[in-house]
Amino acid sequence: MKKIVLVLFVGLLGFSLTAQEKTAKIKFKTETIDYGIIAKGSDGVRVFEFTNTGDAPLIISKVSSSCGCTIPNWSKDPVLPGKTGEIQVKYDTNRVNPIRKAITVISNADTPTKILKITGEVKAEGTK
Repeated sequence: MKKIVLVLFVGLLGFSLTAQEKTAKIKFKTETIDYGIIAKGSDGVRVFEFTNTGDAPLIISKVSSSCGCTIPNWSKDPVLPGKTGEIQVKYDTNRVNPIRKAITVISNADTPTKILKITGEVKAEGTK
């Protein structure tokens, strides 16, 4: 009787391990973008590229920034396994100051929350 229970237990354990749920995984090319030193009023758009390295469609449900001076934009369509996507970030370069902002990405990936960063400095024309 003990052998039968042991065989059933091992069989169920093996079955449950093979029946694991598929998950999406998000892999960013880089998690920090450095603007460097840029002039006031210059182009503030940068792009974070990512790949779904999982085996289920990736759905990004929300992207938010740490302040209103940084506006994220992304596709609401699912990113299929092996495919790439992007999150566009536009920083208001009419503010002369250092750039230290965080962008929070929420998705159905195995790591549901990712923090991306932008850094750099905006200088007025003619300053070093």
